[in-house]
Parts: sequence; C-alpha cells; structure tokens
Amino acid sequence: MMVSKVSKAALSIAGLGLTLTLASAPVLAEEKVRWKVPVAFSTSLPALGDTITYVSKTLKEATGGKVHLKIFEPGKLVPPFSILDAVKGKKVQAGYTFLGYDQGKIPASALFAAVPFGLEPWEYTAWWYEGGGEELAKDVYAKHNVVPLLCSIIGPETSGWFRNEIKSADDIKGLKIRFAGIGGKVMQKMGASVTMLPGGEIFQALEKGAIDATEFSMPAIDQKLGFNKVVKYNYFPGWHQPFTAEHLIVNKKIWDGLEDGSRALIKMACTAGVTRGLARGEALQGSVIKASAEKGVEVKTLPKDLLTQLQAMTADVMSAEAAKDADFKRVYESQKAFQAEYKNWKSLGYLPRDF
Repeated sequence: MMVSKVSKAALSIAGLGLTLTLASAPVLAEEKVRWKVPVAFSTSLPALGDTITYVSKTLKEATGGKVHLKIFEPGKLVPPFSILDAVKGKKVQAGYTFLGYDQGKIPASALFAAVPFGLEPWEYTAWWYEGGGEELAKDVYAKHNVVPLLCSIIGPETSGWFRNEIKSADDIKGLKIRFAGIGGKVMQKMGASVTMLPGGEIFQALEKGAIDATEFSMPAIDQKLGFNKVVKYNYFPGWHQPFTAEHLIVNKKIWDGLEDGSRALIKMACTAGVTRGLARGEALQGSVIKASAEKGVEVKTLPKDLLTQLQAMTADVMSAEAAKDADFKRVYESQKAFQAEYKNWKSLGYLPRDF
C-alpha cells in the first residue's frame, strides 16, 4: 500500500511538472506561412540544389502544412543572379542562393559564400554559429532589407574542367573560363578571361567553344551537368572554394513580422539542411571519381608551384578588396582570426591527411 501511494504521488508530481512545462513552453507557430522561393540552382542537382527541397518538405510535414516554402526552379520566377533584388524589393518573400552572386552589389557577400584558401566546411559552420559570422552577415545584409539564414553547405569544388592540361601559370593566361566569386578575380589577375554564367548555361557554352574551361561544383554535380562529355581534364583541389555555402535570404520586414514560433521552425529546418547538405555532398563524390576513368575523364591535381602562385595572388586580391570596402575588411579579418585560432586545434586533433 505504501509503495502504491508513493507511486501515485510521484505520478501526480510528474504530471504537474509536465503541465507546467507545456504551459511555459513557446507555442508552435499557428500562423500560415506561404512563401514563393526562387532558387539559384536546379533542385535536380544533388546536395547543391536538392537541399532546399528537403528543407521545404520537412517544414511542411512538421507544421502540418502551416509553413510551406514553394520552390521555383532557376529562371521560372526570378533569374538566378536577380534573387537578392527580388527579395529586397519584396517581389518574393524569400530566395535560396549562393551569396557570392551578390558581390557586385555587396563586396563582402562573397566571403559568406566561398573563400579561396579559406575555411573548410566544418570550420565555416563553427565560425558562422559560434564565431560571429551569422551576426556579421545579418549586419551586412540588413542594409539591403534582407535576412540571410545559412541553409546548406557542401565541401570543396573541383579546380575546374579544362580542354587542355594545366601545367603552369602560362596555361591560364588567355584562358576563357567560367568562374564565380573571389576566385574569379584571382583568375583574372592570373591572366584568364573570366565570365559568369548560371549553371544551366555552362554546358552549352563549353560545347559551342564560347569558353575553354569552367568551375562549378563537386564532381557528382558537374558530371550530372555533362561537363565530362565536352572537356576531359578535371583538376583538383578546389582551392577557390574549400566550402560552398547556400543561404535562404528573407525580406527583413517579412521576417520580422513572423511569429517567434515560425522563425524558430524555419531556422531549425535550415540548420538541419546544413547537416544534410554536407552529408549528401560528401557521400556521393567517391564513387563518381572512381568511375571517372570509364567516362574518359582524366582526374589530375594542379602542380604545387601553381597552387603557391594562386595562393599568393589570392592574398593580393583579398588585401585589395579589403582596402576598398569596410564590410569586406571586417568580415575577412573575423574569418582570418577564427582560422588562426582554430588551427591550434585542427593541427593537433586530426590525423594528417597523408597518414
């Protein structure tokens, strides 16, 4: 009898605790969120493009359809390079993009997207969530009435796809190449003729000979776009993009007008997208590279002395960009400081890659 009374008392206390917890917990979003979300990359592209569909599906299921991001493929609603303007001008509520495409209007934006010889994926997420990166991005983009949410990240790209072998810096001079972000400025300094094209236009430009080479993304993505059918030399490592981050950018007035629960759910889904994007990107590349030879692809690495020259040129470009723009300078200095501190752990905690 005594045990029974104690058990009943314990259950009563537990029930009261649960009731108080639920009463004090934030209420899940009750409002309906219906956003049109144009994307910069086709959702058929693994990791690079399909992470946003995972985020959208997860949000819809978790909220019983109350939060729904309707995804529009590149160019169907907004051209890939015009997503920022569309969100800023409230033509759409949000967009999913590579912030490096904004560098013509916001020089510092490129640093949130990809940095040559910069942070690796897990370093970038550490800097973003714990090292002040998110706050810097919000501050930079607030001037444009936009809130950026990190929503996916993938590992390094290839150095690019080339018609001819790249043996020295001389082979870059005069090369017509598609290149994005700060890496494009570095290639220009190296003597290349750089152009920017959306992913869906690269294959045709290669096929017609409008460009001699291109960089775009990871091997599984590049081969899905068919680059290996036109050019056969696939070079590594991805010096210009050790990480590629993608963000959900939201009109600031719309974001600020959401209920707390809705904002929390969207941020949580994007954080899950970061994990899923990185995992999917890393999982797919090994088998694609292994099968490259069967497709006639010659997988090569850039000569070390050329990488050293590219690194030196990158330092010059970064210094010049920092001198021209205060936001670029403070974001770059934040990343460098984090990278230097992180190196104390990275150099000791992990096995050497050639072990």
